[in-house]
Amino acid sequence: MTIAEASKKLNLSAYTLRYYEKIGLIPEVSRTKSGIRDYTEKDLEHLQSVICFRNAGVSIETLIEYMKLYKKGNSTMEARKQLLISQKEAIKKRLEDIQNTYETLSLKIDNHEKLLVEREKELLKKNK
Repeated sequence: MTIAEASKKLNLSAYTLRYYEKIGLIPEVSRTKSGIRDYTEKDLEHLQSVICFRNAGVSIETLIEYMKLYKKGNSTMEARKQLLISQKEAIKKRLEDIQNTYETLSLKIDNHEKLLVEREKELLKKNK
């Protein structure tokens, strides 16, 4: 699959795909005889994992560290697991923060609605 096809399928720019390969977030993509990148399904799976982690707020630096460990093989399995656990905890904290923000906004919206209703009642009384 060409970079254009992979880009379209993953909804990432070709620049981003090349960048992710350059910094080691995915293994080097094989190339055709003419030097054109030829993405495999396995490459797309790696990229989908990267996309998932990035969407969850995992930093590029953390992903690079994870991939360095991954490339070293099974001896790094525990370190990779600990890295994933720390990221999961960070995401859980962000989710709690988002939930708190959501609840605060909901309360503020409710208060504004109550104030608007009271204001409308006052205006109706004045106009009678």
